[in-house]
Amino acid sequence: MASNPTYEQSKQVAEASREAAWTRPSFGRELFLGNLRLDLVHPQPELDPAAVAKGEAFLERLRAFLTERVDPQRIEREARIPADVVRGLGELGALGMKIPEEYGGLGLSQVYYNRALALAGTWHSSISTLLSAHQSIGLPEPLRLFGSEEQKRTWLPRLARDAVSAFLLTEPDVGSDPARMSTTAVPTDDGTGYRITGTKLWATNGAIADVVVVMAVVPASEGHRGGITAFICPTDRPGVTVEHRNAFMGLRGIENSVTRFDDVLVPAGDVIGGEGRGLRIALTTLNIGRLSLPAFCLAEARYALKIAREWSAERRQWGRPIGEHDAIAQKLAWLAGTAFGLEAVLEVSSRLADDKRNDIRIEAALAKLYGSELGWTAVDEMVQIRGGRAYETAESLARRGEKPVPAEQMLRDMRINRIFEGSTEIMHLLIAREAVDQHLQVAGGLLGDSGLADKARAAGRAGAFYARWFPALATGPGRRPGAFAEFGELAGHLRWAERSARKLARSTFYAMARHQGRLERKGRLLGRIVDIGAELYAVACACVHADTLARERPDRRQEAVELADLFCGQARRRAGRLFRELWANDDDRQYAAAQRVLAGRYAWFEEDVLDPAGDGPMMPARARPDGAPVPVDAVAAR
Repeated sequence: MASNPTYEQSKQVAEASREAAWTRPSFGRELFLGNLRLDLVHPQPELDPAAVAKGEAFLERLRAFLTERVDPQRIEREARIPADVVRGLGELGALGMKIPEEYGGLGLSQVYYNRALALAGTWHSSISTLLSAHQSIGLPEPLRLFGSEEQKRTWLPRLARDAVSAFLLTEPDVGSDPARMSTTAVPTDDGTGYRITGTKLWATNGAIADVVVVMAVVPASEGHRGGITAFICPTDRPGVTVEHRNAFMGLRGIENSVTRFDDVLVPAGDVIGGEGRGLRIALTTLNIGRLSLPAFCLAEARYALKIAREWSAERRQWGRPIGEHDAIAQKLAWLAGTAFGLEAVLEVSSRLADDKRNDIRIEAALAKLYGSELGWTAVDEMVQIRGGRAYETAESLARRGEKPVPAEQMLRDMRINRIFEGSTEIMHLLIAREAVDQHLQVAGGLLGDSGLADKARAAGRAGAFYARWFPALATGPGRRPGAFAEFGELAGHLRWAERSARKLARSTFYAMARHQGRLERKGRLLGRIVDIGAELYAVACACVHADTLARERPDRRQEAVELADLFCGQARRRAGRLFRELWANDDDRQYAAAQRVLAGRYAWFEEDVLDPAGDGPMMPARARPDGAPVPVDAVAAR
């Protein structure tokens, strides 16, 4: 990897690692092309009765284990999950929920895996994070998807029972730019293995992991294709050192590490999937692994709704429960709609994952993005409703004899989900790249620096495609009053979604025509396009989920329709605002202002800021009454 790669080099590394082919249909891809292919998500695949029985039985065991053997306030006080709890989770089978039964795991469906994570997360978020980091992105999933049979037989039974795993990709100077990765895996002279050297940061479970997946760069040489490669590495090998256990704002019980590799010998048989496939393995694993994040977010949104509802009924102001005052009532309604919408997105996406007929890379990414953003707002709104008692810790409330509601902990724990496994900003770019994939295939040659002849050929291909595609966006079933009639009261929302999908596709085309090769640098604009797509996907999911609930739980039909209608109204208002801001915004002025800020033009505005991280214990010279000199490092820090 280049030590200081250019933007183009970094883009090439990422592009070479993404899954370019679309061999299966994708609701998300069609949505961004202007086609609301409801047939791809409706009717939802029926749950296998055997899978339901197995999943429900496990949820009962997990619920009993958590409530009888796990003290969430102890985890918060001691900032770690007790070792006996981790052992108990292994004995329960929770470490092997996603591992197939033939390798000693439970083999739960994605639907029930997510439900188990949600259940554990409401008891304490650190538990669901441990389980997800171990199974969603840790060693079990890469092995299941890319490992050899020998690797699976060796490791999966252990991982299902008592071996905790972690995923090591990020480095101190490398976040979302894999082209800058500096950890190396140099082949041994005899060709039997590799020697890994480097440091990995923010490895969840890393401080207690028995085995890790570590990404390292193999130098290209004769007999070695080189590139980022995934390795299995037990942590008891000589040269593996946990340098530091990181502490965070929230998720205080997680075992997150800085892990150093000093010339660690790894046999060639511990390479997963072959040299140079590491980033592809990581991205593919994350495509499904990301579905665990919206499970956390849904769990917290539901809990936030429960807390807010109970408090709004219990707390009285000016002679009435606060839930009867309009300001609070509006928040309660928003919370109820949001919780249902997040459940719909997760449930539809999870059933698609289990069904395996669709390519769900866009749907999983949208679920993660949408869940983390709305979930954060949901918890924040609950804190506002509960007021000062939400700012007080559960332990302090208990000492005063009040119900120990962990509202402030929920806010701290929830915040990371907008950063975990792809920040919101990175998710916008990732989804946008997939959303415009068809356009780049037919018109990409017009946007680059290719010669006139190549551009002429690209123009011919683009002209033929857009001559068919663009006119088709003028009309569709969304304009027919009787369309989607099988959805009853919700049909109008689907007609709106169909019209809006075509509008979004036209808007994307206009954006490409206006900005051409500069579009990839217009992050805020691309973010709005993606956010509109997320709202449309969520509306479709809400209607489909309500229909599924009506079939599977007829006694809840009316309530499901009411919640879906509530949510769809909220989503439509958000989408309307985003559509307006596509073309009426101050993005260019904001960007220009940001560059002036970076250049230090307004640094004087920060002069009265005392910076404990930069100034140290001594006060700035102008504020010291004795006129004593300022430390050199404090001056440099300014």
